[in-house]
Amino acid sequence: MQFSYTQDQQDIRAKVREFALTKMEPTSEERDEFERFDRDIFDSIGEFGWSGIPWPQGLGGGGSDFLTYAMVIEELSRVCASTGVMLSVHTSLASWAIHTYGTDAQKQTYLFPMAQGKKLGAYCLTESESGSDAGAMRTTATKEGDAYLLNGSKLFVTNGGEAEVYIVFAITDAQNKSKSCTAFIVEKGMQGLIFGTKENKLGIRSSTTMELRFEDCRVPADNRLGPEGEGFRIAMRSLDGGRIGIAAQATGIGQGALDALVAYQEQYGVRRSELFDASFSEMATHIEGARLLTYQAAWRKSKGLSYGKQAAIAKLFASDMAVKVCLRAVQLCGVWGCLKESKVERYLRDAKVTQIYEGTNEIQRIVISRLLLSETT
Repeated sequence: MQFSYTQDQQDIRAKVREFALTKMEPTSEERDEFERFDRDIFDSIGEFGWSGIPWPQGLGGGGSDFLTYAMVIEELSRVCASTGVMLSVHTSLASWAIHTYGTDAQKQTYLFPMAQGKKLGAYCLTESESGSDAGAMRTTATKEGDAYLLNGSKLFVTNGGEAEVYIVFAITDAQNKSKSCTAFIVEKGMQGLIFGTKENKLGIRSSTTMELRFEDCRVPADNRLGPEGEGFRIAMRSLDGGRIGIAAQATGIGQGALDALVAYQEQYGVRRSELFDASFSEMATHIEGARLLTYQAAWRKSKGLSYGKQAAIAKLFASDMAVKVCLRAVQLCGVWGCLKESKVERYLRDAKVTQIYEGTNEIQRIVISRLLLSETT
């Protein structure tokens, strides 16, 4: 990996930083407090060409790479983690699955407008009894003529209700669940797709998280993503890339908390001390470590190299880092750190979920261990 960035990457980072400060920052606290999803922010991201950064220009994308994409997620999350995860799920999970496994017709119908920011994507895997254990899935897809009837429900769907395109996983053979998980592209507006409860969350509150129900939801067979039985593989490979997005989000959260701490020191004229300097240096070191691990995983993905282990390591380290850095920032800010106006209070709440979604950190440790063992046997 080369420790230098192209001029284009530097320019994009600067533009995203400016966009985040001028377009997102003024409403970040209000959107968090009232759980308000702002579609105009996603529309603007699309207009800038950031909603399809790693996809070919012929498919509506930016023709760039996953390292540039990770930089964008980081800079957005540095100001608003809700926007970061919205774009991460849209790109790493929903768009990636169609780009990698979709037919040419599916790419033109769905990926092209998603890459241009005309349609928002979501990813539907978790159920009430299958979170980290996706093998316990109960949502079914029954073939009926030239369509499938989906029945069941999905929980904690990021971008739920707001997205136009949903990647949904269901079982096509209840007698052989382990080999019949299948992926489908479901469109908002399809009969039988019902939006349920919108969750009231600790953090990332301006990102919608919703339950989806399927009641004889008729999905054309042409909307099946990949062959029957390939769904579990698609889901797991999607999550590998999704972990890069969450690692970038967590890195941005940590950097944002450090920025807020510096602003607090300057605003209130806090006298520097050895304790402050030591804490500040340690926080900056951990953030930089998370950034390099995240960029390494993104770089490997861009180069077509294996990246599953690196993505899991980056997600584990970056999310733990974000929580530790945010906790320390709150502590160093004293009572002010517990107030809404401090920003570090919001960063701390946003940081916690990065240890949970895209596979809990307990699962990441298992994934990393298995991959390490497979390399030595």
